[in-house]
Amino acid sequence: MAPALSPGGNGFAAAWQRELRGLGGNRADLALVTVLPLLMLVLMAWMFTPSVMRDVPIAVVDLDHSSDSRQLLRMLDASPGVRIARQPADMDTARSQLRSLEVFAVVLVPRDVTRQALRGRQGTVFAYYNATYMTTGQSAARDIADAVSAWNARMLRERIGLQVGPAKLRAAPIAVQSDILYNPARSYELFLLPLIFPAVLSLVLALAVAGSVGREIRDGTLPAWLGDTPWASIAGKLAPYVLLFALYGTLGVGYLAWLRGDGIAGSLLLLLAAQPAFYLATAAYALFFVGLARDMGTALSVVGLTIGTALAFSSATFPVLDGPLFTRIWHQLLPLSAYIKVQTEQQFVGAPLSVSLWPLATLLLMSVVAGGIGSLRLIAFGRTPEAARPAGADA
Repeated sequence: MAPALSPGGNGFAAAWQRELRGLGGNRADLALVTVLPLLMLVLMAWMFTPSVMRDVPIAVVDLDHSSDSRQLLRMLDASPGVRIARQPADMDTARSQLRSLEVFAVVLVPRDVTRQALRGRQGTVFAYYNATYMTTGQSAARDIADAVSAWNARMLRERIGLQVGPAKLRAAPIAVQSDILYNPARSYELFLLPLIFPAVLSLVLALAVAGSVGREIRDGTLPAWLGDTPWASIAGKLAPYVLLFALYGTLGVGYLAWLRGDGIAGSLLLLLAAQPAFYLATAAYALFFVGLARDMGTALSVVGLTIGTALAFSSATFPVLDGPLFTRIWHQLLPLSAYIKVQTEQQFVGAPLSVSLWPLATLLLMSVVAGGIGSLRLIAFGRTPEAARPAGADA
């Protein structure tokens, strides 16, 4: 039920107090904006604490059966990212183990591969990984490549160098040096949590705001809530949610920056300013959906379809650069996309302020446009006789 109306109470302060009383009188709503977000943040932080993937099971098919190939197996098993879980006799068995998800990658050491290398010919070790589990498979493939590179260098130094003489060894004419920037440990915690934290918080916020505003329409209290100062009343209703979730977002940034990461690479002030800007834009979208639908159930459904799927269109997990036109436009319209740009640029990359001002301004523009349209729709509906009747009541 909507909170009780205080006689003559309208404006920002009255709407703020009314919303707080409403939350205090409804345990489910209060838990939605207090216990649930904090519980989800703690749960996700705990889930990703291991940070780096370890001991991914792989299979090795050793057809060479030489002392050098056995050395490769020992180096693979010593790699922290993978462990040899199976050593099948042939590739057919290895493929079966790959299909049954007993392993996520297969290394094939062909027959006579080390003998060919010692004779000066090209030897090839094959690695196959399960790309349907892309993150796990690619992690295994990287560690396999590192182990094979180390084995290759050892072969060159200890076997081929002794056989042909150090003077005849030549380095490759062109080499590639690849360095990892901004996440050198390849931590999945520092990759995923900065995306999941704001995605989850924005969804809960949008649901809470859509539910709160939608109940005013459902219960027929919209005209009394808007009163004589509708814009101030709308701002007073949204403010507690925006400030509360901005605090949660700040806690998430602090946890990742100083407890799990290496601090803030860019501007802390700009990153803090992005918190209320992001959650205000999200609240404005919820207001927009309620204003268009004028029905709480429909608005909640649309929130789930848009804010709930925003992470997939943010370009942080799946690229949208070459996506269909709709995907690229939808990406630009979502508050999460703009916020993640600011967060990545300031928390991890240390980009100049001028680079991050545009996505921050985009969040403010979203708040004005979406919030303005939604508010105008609510105010117009609030002036009709229908708005004073609870949903389902006889005309």
